[in-house]
Amino acid sequence: MHTLPELPYAYDANEPFIDAQTMEIHHTKHHNTYVTKLNDALSNYPDFQSTDLTDLLKDIESLPADLQGPARNHGGGHANHSLFWTILGGRGGEPDGLLGEAINSHFRDFTSFKHTFSNTAASVFGSGWAWLVINDGKLEITGAPNQNSPISLGQTPILGIDVWEHAYYLKYQNRRPEYIDAFWNIINWEKVSEYYTQSS
Repeated sequence: MHTLPELPYAYDANEPFIDAQTMEIHHTKHHNTYVTKLNDALSNYPDFQSTDLTDLLKDIESLPADLQGPARNHGGGHANHSLFWTILGGRGGEPDGLLGEAINSHFRDFTSFKHTFSNTAASVFGSGWAWLVINDGKLEITGAPNQNSPISLGQTPILGIDVWEHAYYLKYQNRRPEYIDAFWNIINWEKVSEYYTQSS
């Protein structure tokens, strides 16, 4: 049985960049729906009910045919949001240490990285995510539609931004670039660095 994780901060912790109402609805309604529907789908497959979420996503094609869609959509939504909450609640700025060095090595400097990541997020057609992932030991920026998870492609996500409208519409309406700009002010780089160190 999968459960909705608690946020590591209050719903208003990311004000004024993400408003408390959006955070609460996003967490208790949208994310919770992914968890509920994933559990509903798994209820028909006892053999997979105790399977770790990462393992479900790693090999979706090996799942029963009518479980693959729910695993991709609802399992991906659950995994994506579970990571997303943890990398918010910070003070932005730039990462230091090993992650900072890796970003400078792979993307020339932080400014170039930020520009590429923001453009990727702004360019996702419709709903989806932009990610910083580790792929074959290297950092990459990638965009993904809907709730597709990088885990299903053999990648390890360490930073992501949700660009579904439910993530920003109450405050920013159709101004996705403004939301993306605001995102940089609340990244918890310590947590992202932790994910990087664990995965590299």
